[in-house]
Amino acid sequence: MTRTDYFHDPSAPTPNSIKVAVSAIVRDDQGRILMIHRTDNNLYSIPGGGLEAGETISEAVVREVKEETGIDVRVLDMVGVFSNPEHVIAYDDGEVRQEFSICFIAQPTGGEPRTSTESKDVRWVPVEQLPGLDIHPSIKLRIVEGLGHRNGPYFT
Repeated sequence: MTRTDYFHDPSAPTPNSIKVAVSAIVRDDQGRILMIHRTDNNLYSIPGGGLEAGETISEAVVREVKEETGIDVRVLDMVGVFSNPEHVIAYDDGEVRQEFSICFIAQPTGGEPRTSTESKDVRWVPVEQLPGLDIHPSIKLRIVEGLGHRNGPYFT
């Protein structure tokens, strides 16, 4: 399924859903960040996805990172809650979602990087190389907040 991200765009369609989503900033022992190249919008991103019925929010983080990257993680902390109504995501099935994502910091515990149906590239990226990647502004904000993690979570 393809998606189109609208960000501060007056021509964006009106949202018809909100779904709880999670994302994770995963850093290896060299300080690199785990990034995926998404198949649905062709942008680079931190791994993440929707909460499923019957799982906790931290279980969703662990599952989504594993599904999209092949990396096992342990959730360490929360970066914040990202719920910008100016970020609208339209899917080709007619769903138009308002952004709502809870971002976490997670530590890799095992696994090997591999792609999935949601990721056409998975790599550990040095922080100084992030500006060279095409990353949506909402994901850039999560990375900035995660790298500068301060006392207390970020929220809008």
